[in-house]
Amino acid sequence: MSLKLMLITNKPEIAVVAQTVGINRIFVDLEKTGKLERQGHLDTVISSHSLDDVSLIRGVIDKSKLLVRINPIHENSNVEIEEVISRGADILMLPMFKTSQEVSTFVKLVDGRARTCLLLETAQALVRIDQVLNVDGIDEIHIGLNDLHLSMGLDFMFELLSGGIIDYVCGKIKNKGIEYGFGGIAKLGTGQLPAEDIIKEHYRLGSGMVILSRGFFNNHDTRLNITGIRKELSLRVEEIRNFENSLVGFSEENYLLNNIEMSRKVCSIVENKERVNV
Repeated sequence: MSLKLMLITNKPEIAVVAQTVGINRIFVDLEKTGKLERQGHLDTVISSHSLDDVSLIRGVIDKSKLLVRINPIHENSNVEIEEVISRGADILMLPMFKTSQEVSTFVKLVDGRARTCLLLETAQALVRIDQVLNVDGIDEIHIGLNDLHLSMGLDFMFELLSGGIIDYVCGKIKNKGIEYGFGGIAKLGTGQLPAEDIIKEHYRLGSGMVILSRGFFNNHDTRLNITGIRKELSLRVEEIRNFENSLVGFSEENYLLNNIEMSRKVCSIVENKERVNV
C-alpha cells in the first residue's frame, strides 16, 4: 500500500508538475463559509479558489484525480454541486457536516456522478458517526484534524492521535468498508511532530490518504520558478515513497511502540503550550 497524496493548489503549472511527480490528487478548495471565523486566528492558509479554478485544473491534469472541497450544505448546495460536477471534478468533499441528514443530502445531490468524500471535522459528526456511516453512497472519509481539534477545544491537533479518538473512528469506518484517511503531513524531517511518526500512524491505522500541508510545499513561495518547483516536489514525494518502502516488514509491535513514543511527544508539546499560556 502507498498513501494517496493530496496537494491543495489552484495553479495549473503546479498541478501539472504535481501529477508528473506522482501526487495522486489535486485539491481545489472552494470552502469559504465560516472558515475565517474558525481559523482566522491560526497560522493556516484560507484559500481564495474559485469555480473557474476547477475548470483550469481540469484542463491540465489527466493522471491525477481532481478533488474539490465545496461549502457545507446550504440553500444553494444543489447549484454549487451541479457546477462543480459540470466542470469535471472527480471527487467532491463535504466539509463541516454535523448530521447524517446533511450527508444524505450531499450524496443525493452528487447522485453517483463523482466520488463522495466526507471531511469529518466536527465534534457533532464524531458523536454521530454511527448514523453518518449508515448513509448509503459514501465513497471515502477524511478526518480533518485541524477543525476537529478546534471543535473539541484541544490545544494541539495531534492530541486526537495520541488520545485514541482516531483509532476509534478509523475502526468504525473500516468496519463499513469505506476508504479513509486523516490530517496532513509536512516534509520528512520537519513538523512539530515529525512527519515520519505520522506516516507510521497512517500505516498502523490502515489510512489510505493524506493532505500535503504547507510545511510540505508552500504554493505561495515566490522564490521558486517552475524548475525549482519540479525539483522540490519530486524530491519530497520520492522521500515519502522511500520511507513507505522502509516500513515493509514493520510489525504490529513496531507500530505500537511508535504510537507510544509519538504520544509521549504530543504530551510534551501540549505541556509546553500550557506553560506558555499560563
